[in-house]
Amino acid sequence: LEFTHPNERGEYEVAEGISATVFRAILEYYRLGSIRCPPTVSVQELREACDYLLVPFDANTVRCQNLRGLLHELSNEGARRQFESFLERLILPLMVESAQRGDRECHVVVLLDDDSVEWDEQYPPQMGDEYSQTVLSTPLYRFFKYIENRDVAKQVMKERGLKKIRLGVEGYPTYKEKVRKRPGGRAEVIYNYVQRPFIHMSWEKEEAKSRHVDFQCFKSKSVTNLAEATADPVIELDANRDRVRDDEVPDVLPEPEVEAEGQ
Repeated sequence: LEFTHPNERGEYEVAEGISATVFRAILEYYRLGSIRCPPTVSVQELREACDYLLVPFDANTVRCQNLRGLLHELSNEGARRQFESFLERLILPLMVESAQRGDRECHVVVLLDDDSVEWDEQYPPQMGDEYSQTVLSTPLYRFFKYIENRDVAKQVMKERGLKKIRLGVEGYPTYKEKVRKRPGGRAEVIYNYVQRPFIHMSWEKEEAKSRHVDFQCFKSKSVTNLAEATADPVIELDANRDRVRDDEVPDVLPEPEVEAEGQ
């Protein structure tokens, strides 16, 4: 089975979409074992061409005057491998734990290895409606310090089928500092907050339907019989609570007679 066919001149066309300059530079890999990035070609363009032609792109094969661009591409590749490891070892177990509770989303706060979380059982901090989980990992904390790494992590999670992905930094309560007594005897607890990265993702398939509620409206009358309320169409009853046949229900209600003034 042939997957390639020659053109009208008997030539085989390869690397469609890759410029001649880039293709010529990549051919040097087979002759010299290395690729020198032309000054008129961006490192990203060369990287994409190497990926398409299955040519290794690393510090041993690529020579580039633009070290910033080269190191950026190498960092993206390293960040992808690193986050895939973090995802499997640290984040996925928390997602599974959320799924086993019946949840369809997960909010994870990344703490340092030496962070100490001590909440008062009587006065826990106000965390809102969002249920948070924590992971103690200084390496993951350092990973999320870079915005580019967050972009790579978001792309990896999108490729794994996750949705509504959010990454950022938020305040997280660690321990109780003091308790104030407000007027009326109510206690106000002051917690110490630290700024830590967070990651939020969802695997809900029908998120639009989950937030939509259907309300079925019945006619404005008292309904005491469950069969009457759930009937489709609704059962019509007369004044004596007897069922009215369909042929007895008028299509249009008669308009009330209005007596003219002066009569």
